[in-house]
Amino acid sequence: MKTNEGTLDRTIRIVAGLALISLVFVGPKTPWGWLGLLPLASGLIGFCSLYYFLGITTCPAGKKQETGSSQGS
Repeated sequence: MKTNEGTLDRTIRIVAGLALISLVFVGPKTPWGWLGLLPLASGLIGFCSLYYFLGITTCPAGKKQETGSSQGS
C-alpha cells in the first residue's frame, strides 16, 4: 500500500475524524460520530482507497514515483 495522501490532506482528515468522534461523547451525543473513524484511520495510515480507485494522489512523493517508474514489477 503506497501513501497517496499529502501532509495537509492527512492533517485535515485526522482533525475531522477527531471532531466527528467527539460528537459521540459531547454535544448531541449521536452515534453517527463513529463515522469519524474512517477519516481518522485514513489520515493516520496515509492511504485512501477512494483516491486509489480514482487515481488521485496528494502526496508529492507518490507523484514522483508514478511518473518516474516505467518498469513493471
